Amino acid sequence: MSILVSLTGSFVNVVLVLLGGGIGLLVKKGLPERVSDTVMKAMALCVLFIGIDGALEGSNALIAVISMAVGTIIGSLLDLDKHINNVAQKIESKLSKGNDKPQFAEGFVTASLLFCVGAMAIVGSLESGISHDYSTLITKSVIDAVSSIVFASTLGWGVLASVVPVFIYQGTITLLAGFVAPYLNDYTVAHMTCVGSLLIIAIALNMMKLTNIKVMNCLPSVFLPIIICMFLK
Repeated sequence: MSILVSLTGSFVNVVLVLLGGGIGLLVKKGLPERVSDTVMKAMALCVLFIGIDGALEGSNALIAVISMAVGTIIGSLLDLDKHINNVAQKIESKLSKGNDKPQFAEGFVTASLLFCVGAMAIVGSLESGISHDYSTLITKSVIDAVSSIVFASTLGWGVLASVVPVFIYQGTITLLAGFVAPYLNDYTVAHMTCVGSLLIIAIALNMMKLTNIKVMNCLPSVFLPIIICMFLK
């Protein structure tokens, strides 16, 4: 029972994202394609702003450089992008009509990264596990719900499917809070946010069709500051 109580914040996050995403899908049906395309570009600009704002959290550029370089090498060798897209397509085949797989994968990856990367996900999960304080995660959940309305209205079902990695990510941090908390001080979280925000910038550029960066292959970079910050300050 105590485990379920600890995960309350993550459960709330899942429910609100599903609710917001559901509203977004209903809205999508009434949007002309030209409106949907314009909204998509507008959201890309917002995502770009979020990424730039978060990237400024870090104070040591060397940590970001090392994290991005090593993390991207690891992710590329593992070919995470290919694996996550395969998972997205399998989920898509169960949830939708199977006629929009590229967009489903884009929505799944975009929403998963946006909802997972950031200080609120990390700090909120730690608070849930250590003191059963859900205030940060509930605040994040409301923000995610609003975001999911907009993104589901343009990217579809994939946004709703993002609740799976979001719950696994936040739930894992919550359950391991007692062990990982000593390594996730403000300095480390700031640099994790910085590196994660660089990935969000890449997402924004992909949404604008300016690049075709395999963002998932860069994902291990987000966790490397935990190790690097032990040696560089």
